[in-house]
Amino acid sequence: MTWSAAARGAHQPDNTAFTQQRLPAWQPLLSAGITLPLFFCAGLAFLGLGLGLYYSSNAIQELEHDYTGDADAGSCAACAAQGQGRAPPPPCSCSWHFTLSELFPGPVYLYYELTGFYQNNRRYGVSRDDAQLSGLVSALRHPANECAPYQFSAAGLPVAPCGAVANSLFNDTFSLWHQRQSGGPYVEVPLDRAAIAWWTDYHIKFRNPPLVNGSLALAFRGTAPPPNWRRPVYELSPDPNNTGFVNQDFVVWMRTAALPTFRKLYARIRQGNYSAGLPSGAYRVDIAYNYPVRAFGGHKLLVFSNISWMGGKNPFLGIAYLVVGSLCIVVGFVMLAVYIRYQDQDDDENDDE
Repeated sequence: MTWSAAARGAHQPDNTAFTQQRLPAWQPLLSAGITLPLFFCAGLAFLGLGLGLYYSSNAIQELEHDYTGDADAGSCAACAAQGQGRAPPPPCSCSWHFTLSELFPGPVYLYYELTGFYQNNRRYGVSRDDAQLSGLVSALRHPANECAPYQFSAAGLPVAPCGAVANSLFNDTFSLWHQRQSGGPYVEVPLDRAAIAWWTDYHIKFRNPPLVNGSLALAFRGTAPPPNWRRPVYELSPDPNNTGFVNQDFVVWMRTAALPTFRKLYARIRQGNYSAGLPSGAYRVDIAYNYPVRAFGGHKLLVFSNISWMGGKNPFLGIAYLVVGSLCIVVGFVMLAVYIRYQDQDDDENDDE
């Protein structure tokens, strides 16, 4: 089969520099005069940034307490023993007392930390229904199969929220009290628990289903709470803007962690007389001990921390920059020594010629 000139021209690209691949190109020719300064400059930049990150991280103050109850018989050991092997465990409370000799500078963040909890497990991580969490009514009545065995209740009702992630919601609660004078009364420290979730999670990913006659409880009628929950999702908080699928604690928990040891934000301390931080004195944390961790060998910790321009305490990033910067400097010197040696040999050979 032969093609006419007109037919061939119809299928040819335009006669431009771009379509005909006639654009000018530049290919760098790396030389010692270019490569060595790049290595040394990059190394110095990484070292400077690493030192800044490392010292900023070390400047962050933290106060940790393991309240699992394994060893401290005077605090939460009784609660841990009482809840052994029972899901959900019976309500129990305990306290942690500590003293600050000087100001703990603010703003202060209160975290809870879990160890040995693998939220990164594949079966666990997919055991949720994002369509249901976005407020879709059809998904509320017909949960995704990935939620099994927390898809339907024993009575056959759809579980809302369904899945293993929601069923394992952390439900310990804390209140902080300050004794301003020795022997005086304890005053409750206000905990700011608003906006602790990611903005994108709270405003985009999570939505309550449409209200029925102005009631969220009627919107969830015909559903059952997860097996480990003591109350339905629409009663997580008395605040109508912080209950249901948009409850801040629930949204924080549903963002699964990448490592088996992780922290999640519980509250900020930045109101009233505590906007500058926690002043010196005696403190007490009252703990509603509800979350069992002994079954999987985990631990529960409370963490008070402040932050810097780089965020929370994390020396790894600074150390990583220091290591990379040092390697760049070492490689630069090695390349410089090789260049000088072989350049001298080339000069000697040229002289002999």
